[in-house]
Amino acid sequence: MQTNYKTIAKGNYTLKNVRLETGFIEDESGIIGTKTDLFSIEIKDGKIAKISAKNPQLTDAIDAKRLLMLPSFKDMHVHLDKTLYGLPWQALSPKRRTVADMIAYEQEIIPELLKTSVERGEQLINLLQHYGTTYARTHFNVDTTSGLKSLENLEKALENKKETFSAELVAFPQHGLYYTDSASLMKEAAQLKSVAFVGGLDPFSIDKNIEKAIDFTVQLALDHNKGIDIHLHDTGKEGMRTIEYLAELTIKNPQLKGKSYVSHAFALAHLSKNEEQEIAEKLAEAKVGIVSSVPFRNKVAMPIPTLVKNGVEVLIGNDNVQDYWSTFGTGNMLQKANLISELYGLETEYDLSRNLGFATKNITPLDNKGSQQWPKTGDNADIVLIDASCSAEAVARMSPVLALAHKGNLVWKN
Repeated sequence: MQTNYKTIAKGNYTLKNVRLETGFIEDESGIIGTKTDLFSIEIKDGKIAKISAKNPQLTDAIDAKRLLMLPSFKDMHVHLDKTLYGLPWQALSPKRRTVADMIAYEQEIIPELLKTSVERGEQLINLLQHYGTTYARTHFNVDTTSGLKSLENLEKALENKKETFSAELVAFPQHGLYYTDSASLMKEAAQLKSVAFVGGLDPFSIDKNIEKAIDFTVQLALDHNKGIDIHLHDTGKEGMRTIEYLAELTIKNPQLKGKSYVSHAFALAHLSKNEEQEIAEKLAEAKVGIVSSVPFRNKVAMPIPTLVKNGVEVLIGNDNVQDYWSTFGTGNMLQKANLISELYGLETEYDLSRNLGFATKNITPLDNKGSQQWPKTGDNADIVLIDASCSAEAVARMSPVLALAHKGNLVWKN
């Protein structure tokens, strides 16, 4: 999908006729709607400098056309460095069914894919932007086949898109720390300023030693002041042991609290209600977050509502967007919020408005009591203008994004 954008403004400017949420509408049955009004928004040096009552007479202002302004979206788990997006259509092969199968396949194809990964990375960023995303947590391969070449190409793509998109980077040993002897490469990557997180992959099934792999990753994070984001597909007692062991080490090393995450964590989808509650309390105590692409295969769903209710930080991402790991993946964070709403039966005005936070990394215009909390003066001017009357409608209808700004740089779809 190629979208033509027109740069409208940079630096200092004002938007008029901006629709903002101001509160909930209630009757005897509860919340039945969302109040909005029109405002003028002054942008200065990438920040929201002033919010004032509507003034349609502002002749030098950019007309937002009564579109709803929301926080721009954040994809908190994506692989910008490896995608088939931009190449001819290719569905998932039935020959490759395990993570080990995919590692072997990657070792074959990565050298060729790296030749065009800068351009395809930019195309994938364009797709994310089409749906309103201006920020991502992106993993990049650290492996013995490509070394740090994936990082090199990813940084080129991000540099080319820096006016309207930015990212935090996770060094990810996709072929295992010890399965392919990538530990030394991970040490090299962890020293780089551009890298914010160090990752890992299935310490039990791939690296064959939960404690050894997690100990290495935790020490790497401590030595270089990085966060942690572990890919965990393992289920059963081994998957749960991995989650619990990371939580235990995080409690012992409190500087890692709020900076440690388990991505996927499919083991959580196979627990009883009592077990869900128990692990949710442990994760909340350790401040270990869960990052999910909201899988729902085989009638098994992640316990996202239980995690959120207990104060566990839950982040959402697209993960694979039409690549050789998955046929699916749209790049649309509103689609993820919509999926959560439908999957867990969260379909009231209130619930839908709360679920917008899954697309925005937990920022919503109204707080849980209906008081306006976004935008405020001094907030980053990272916004979308969307064809919807309120957050709830945007989530339910996956409403189209017509414009977005990152650090105040405003682009509009032609």
